[in-house]
Amino acid sequence: MAKNFVFTSESVTEGHPDKVADQISDAVLDAVLKDDKYSRVACEVSVGMCYALIGGEITTNSWVDVNNLARQVVRDIGYDKPEYGFDYHTLTVFNAIHSQSPDIAMGVKVTGSKNQGAGDQGMETGYACSETPELMPLPIMLAHKLAKKLAEKRKNKTLPFLRPDGKSQVTLYYENGHPKGLQSVIIAAQHDPDVTHSKLVEGIMEEVIKPVCKDHLDSKTKFIINNTGRFVIGGPVADCGVTGRKIIVDTYGGMGHVGGGCFSGKDPTKVDRSGAYMTRYIAKNIVASGASQRC
Repeated sequence: MAKNFVFTSESVTEGHPDKVADQISDAVLDAVLKDDKYSRVACEVSVGMCYALIGGEITTNSWVDVNNLARQVVRDIGYDKPEYGFDYHTLTVFNAIHSQSPDIAMGVKVTGSKNQGAGDQGMETGYACSETPELMPLPIMLAHKLAKKLAEKRKNKTLPFLRPDGKSQVTLYYENGHPKGLQSVIIAAQHDPDVTHSKLVEGIMEEVIKPVCKDHLDSKTKFIINNTGRFVIGGPVADCGVTGRKIIVDTYGGMGHVGGGCFSGKDPTKVDRSGAYMTRYIAKNIVASGASQRC
């Protein structure tokens, strides 16, 4: 890796269409595993205008009210008003779940002579570095914290004009391989139609960007907030969301490598998730031990 460079990472809010799909997939997984830890789950979700299509394969001894569970996730995210065009009151849920293929099940079942196997082959990469207390790259951590702060300020009514959808992006410049400061911060935040652009920009600068990025800002940092001037129509109304379409956001923001699949909605026999967690655990321990600054 070059010593002097700039690096960009992005994140998305909980109301981003792809993240809505991820959260429904994981909510189904959690609910199924709660009552039957040996369940086999590969839950895939697509969301769009007024609908959530829930598919994939589940083999379990538990029962989950998938339809109302999906509505509860959508409500908790904040899609709770008809004017959003996508809200939990009127959400149509299509349940297309079926059981796991017996050919796959044959490979993952524990028998008297065989330990649990994996349902598929996969390539998984774990990454860690000493840039942050979380042992994660600084660009993706700042992007995540910006997205989280947008949701926090929306839900506690500090910025009541915000709506659930949004994205964050940061670009840091590195010197001698270490982050030195922020070149730019970009925020795209969905909002109510009656808020002025100047009020929105001021609110996001003071309540979101400065608290999160204060230690990394300098006189040259550029700020780009809702640059088109309007972001009222958003969420699944504006863009179809699908489980697993944000694997860079879910891993290291483009630093290091990613594996062959996403994490959401998968039980531990899917190495896309469990293998990635183990490789991250190994990399994190190598860095935490002081053996390396980057692994």
